[in-house]
Amino acid sequence: MFSFVLTIHLVVAFILIVLVLLQHGKGADAGANFGGGSSQSVFGGGGSSSFLLKVTAVVAAIFFMTSLTLAYLGAKQVKGYQSVVQKPVVTTEKKNNNDTKAPVVPE
Repeated sequence: MFSFVLTIHLVVAFILIVLVLLQHGKGADAGANFGGGSSQSVFGGGGSSSFLLKVTAVVAAIFFMTSLTLAYLGAKQVKGYQSVVQKPVVTTEKKNNNDTKAPVVPE
């Protein structure tokens, strides 16, 4: 299940990157006023922004859902997982004073 969701996640991530790169920036419309080729675009003069925004929003929602699913599945796969708060405190044993290797002073 994890590898299936991971494959879908990678494909959706690639599609999301392509969709973002296809969109025009906010300053791109200024060039159209001075003879830029807005009529040469694939979607016409102004139809691309609405269509690409809707598709990007849907793909982004799918990307977030697969991200949350991968996080959930990944947390379930870890065996013996404990948070830092739940880990037991390890105490060290104290050494006896008789076990020291200090030299003995004669009386």
